[in-house]
Amino acid sequence: MVSYPFCRFARMMRGLVRKAGSLTRAYYASSRVLAADNRLCPMSVNKIVEADSSMSLQHWGFSTLRAFSINAVTQTSEPATVVALKTPDSNIVYDEHVHERHPPGDPSKQAFTYFVMTGGRFIYASMIRLAILKFILSMSASKDVLALASLEVDLSNISPGSTVTVKWRGKPVFIRHRTDDDIKLANTVDLSQLRDPQSDSDRVVDPKWLVVIGVCTHLGCVPLPNAGDYGGWFCPCHGSHYDLSGRARKGPAPYNLEVPEYKFLDEQKILIG
Repeated sequence: MVSYPFCRFARMMRGLVRKAGSLTRAYYASSRVLAADNRLCPMSVNKIVEADSSMSLQHWGFSTLRAFSINAVTQTSEPATVVALKTPDSNIVYDEHVHERHPPGDPSKQAFTYFVMTGGRFIYASMIRLAILKFILSMSASKDVLALASLEVDLSNISPGSTVTVKWRGKPVFIRHRTDDDIKLANTVDLSQLRDPQSDSDRVVDPKWLVVIGVCTHLGCVPLPNAGDYGGWFCPCHGSHYDLSGRARKGPAPYNLEVPEYKFLDEQKILIG
């Protein structure tokens, strides 16, 4: 029959072994959590585990196990920085596999490096400049449009009192070689009687030549030259009459015939546009 002291000793040893097993499992779990969060270096954890595993259970004692369990619970509930401030240690080992340090470059190759970098930036700047220029040029008018933007007309073949029609930017332009009587008649008009008051001198560069766009200001029809009640132009569509200065005198036309921009290259040539 087993004696009572032996049973008591066996129960105490069994409880002590259970306590040591639970504390060891808690310690390993806290070590894995701290290593996963990068709050405790895995290398230092391995060293601590190896050192603690080499210690025998006889040197621990019940008080040491209790203090260690409290410390393990504290480490799992506090950040590694707080624990390091509370328990400073000079033996710090860094895990360099997550932040590899590369050696500095060769100082003798700095000139080549700067040359390559500057050349690349120059190429990039040239490409950007070329792209901007192509974009701006794509918005400008083409050569065929620029060719139609201006029109040079020879006036030597236009006899006095006659009117010729030329095409400029898709519109008809009337050029009339006025006589002295035409000029006198255009200047004797009372401006107060005009619906669009404008003197004859404001509409011509040279009094002998009248240049107007041949589009009726009513609905865009083309008037007939040398016709109408005032000897200028007549629009048969709705009955608008224009005088020898291209001013609206009768009918529904609200404005005078438009005068395009033009200049004399010499006495017998003009440039429209």
